[in-house]
Amino acid sequence: MEAKLVLLPGDGVGPEVVDQARLVLESIAKRFGHHFIFETCLMGGAAIDATGEALPAATLEACKRSQAVLLGAVGGPKWDDPRAKTRPEMGLLAIRRGLGLYANLRPVRGYTELLGSSPLKPDRVEGVDLLVVRELTGGLYFGKKYREDTPQGVRVVDTLEYYEFEIERIVRLACDIARGRKKKLTSVDKANVLESSRLWRETAVRVAGSYADVALEHQLVDSCAMRLVTAPGSFDVIVTENMFGDILSDEAAVLTGSLGMLPSASLGEGKLGLYEPIHGSAPDIAGKGIANPLGTILSGALLLRHSLGLENEARVIETAVETALARGARTRDLGGERTVSTSGMGEAVLAALG
Repeated sequence: MEAKLVLLPGDGVGPEVVDQARLVLESIAKRFGHHFIFETCLMGGAAIDATGEALPAATLEACKRSQAVLLGAVGGPKWDDPRAKTRPEMGLLAIRRGLGLYANLRPVRGYTELLGSSPLKPDRVEGVDLLVVRELTGGLYFGKKYREDTPQGVRVVDTLEYYEFEIERIVRLACDIARGRKKKLTSVDKANVLESSRLWRETAVRVAGSYADVALEHQLVDSCAMRLVTAPGSFDVIVTENMFGDILSDEAAVLTGSLGMLPSASLGEGKLGLYEPIHGSAPDIAGKGIANPLGTILSGALLLRHSLGLENEARVIETAVETALARGARTRDLGGERTVSTSGMGEAVLAALG
């Protein structure tokens, strides 16, 4: 297979972890006879400094011409002013909309080798294998927002809005995914308070009704947050709206003991997807060579699976990560008596690939 892949290293530790994922993808290409053509483009704070825009038009066009996009991280103290006209995070919203990416998949696994790194008791985390499916282009993040001066002081408005079709397509995707797993779907909302959540629940019931083999349950977002801590093993696939999914998936990520372990995939109607680790740019450790690249490497595995249809190659990477951990490789965030650098962890995965 020949495929064009766009790399968006971004800011902070982004370039460091993307470098390691690229080396792994190159190794896979060599081993299985593929030809991956890489193009590196600007996004985030680095793009603001160079062009004044968080997502330059040239970057978006390159992404549209590619088969898949691998992103590192964006943001940092230099661009943190919330009043700034252009901020790195605006690039994330723009690329999701520009590429039509409406679904974010965040798999969370309890690795046996890392049970001691989790803040929860080992018996709570062992065997956890869940997937958060988050709606990505609607809700509060994309609704109308403004502020105004009133006699009572400044008034601000953020609008949580959804079209029925937006809810339908994300729930349908979640049902399709659940059908290939344990056939259990948890739909998360706040239907006791929000009108948007009432439409969400009604639509989830209607869509899931055509999936007789998938068991649907409903969970209020606050009780779901509690259940993720008390009984994470009771979940299989969780589907929810944009802001709820943003918060719950970060909570679920901590189950593994480190945000550095978690990959994600943002998908739309076609094969083109955006893949990135869920951790931020970690400016406090940028340039020190100690960031955990496994979330980015595993994002590369998701890229192979969802955009290129290379399931076997994706599993080879995932197995190599497990092997590297089993052999004792640990970056600083994972603890352990002897830790390795960012490149050291990448080398451990490459060695496991054979």
